[in-house]
Amino acid sequence: MPSAAASLVTEMAMAHVPVLTDELLELLDVRSDSRVVDCTFGGGGHAEAVAGSLGPQGLLVACDQDPIAEGYYLTLKTGLLCPSRFCLGNFAAVLPRLLEEGLRATQVYMDLGVSSMQIDTPDRGFSYSYDAPLDMRMDPSLPVTAADILNGWAEAALTELFGRYGEERYSRRIARAVTVRRSSAPYTRTSDLVDTIKGAIPTPARFGAGNPARRVFQALRIEVNDELNSLKRALPEAFSLLDPGGIMAVISFHSLEDRIVKEFFAAKARSCTCPPEFPICVCGGAATGEVLTPKAVTPGMRELEINPRSSSAKLRALRKF
Repeated sequence: MPSAAASLVTEMAMAHVPVLTDELLELLDVRSDSRVVDCTFGGGGHAEAVAGSLGPQGLLVACDQDPIAEGYYLTLKTGLLCPSRFCLGNFAAVLPRLLEEGLRATQVYMDLGVSSMQIDTPDRGFSYSYDAPLDMRMDPSLPVTAADILNGWAEAALTELFGRYGEERYSRRIARAVTVRRSSAPYTRTSDLVDTIKGAIPTPARFGAGNPARRVFQALRIEVNDELNSLKRALPEAFSLLDPGGIMAVISFHSLEDRIVKEFFAAKARSCTCPPEFPICVCGGAATGEVLTPKAVTPGMRELEINPRSSSAKLRALRKF
């Protein structure tokens, strides 16, 4: 009889719905002997699909900073035909270690979304739909929680955070309300923050598209986990890990991530790096990659019906020369 922990892992893995799976598989073009690095294993949905094409001569390397993901990996591993391993850690730290080991990959991919195992576990504090501790750490060993930021940052810094990472138009009003509220009662619960946000914004904004707390929660999560800086560090490491002809793919879920990925891919595909005002090329540069997705791939209507959480997903891919 499986243990309670193993049963929970299986149940949550079944609830996890990976996005753009068919599109990802088509772009990656995995063969039986491919060496594939999954930088954000999560619930293992994409890895399971990818591993279906791998044989005994192939390799799957699964990476994730959330320790819970290792339980999903161990469940998946029992059915794999290929060798595999799990690396615990943020991809910005794991990928350089793999390079130092001499590993070379034919495919590398990242799914930058928050996984269902995080959103649907209330005590992680990722969701504005549950009352839970204000945590939001993907790696539980990280030193700073969302509550620490809300209770410790100056009003101006919170305004900047909510505006930059959340693209929140009422960032100043919300930051002001946060500092007023915390002076009498420090933030500890997600419901406290949701109530503050709803009270700070104009009444019509409370009934717009989506939950009015979504953007502030996004901003806090990005800051707590240093997501954008980690992505900027990881992209060149992932590209270096690839063999010539290898493919890297990234699924992003908001414009800040997608812009970073798009610009990185464009730079690899650009042959000339001279300033635009130069009349002729003097740098002698050569492109080191080819963008396989001139336009980002997005979910079709069928996927949107099955999995509404996929609505903001964008997939981009690059082949290394």
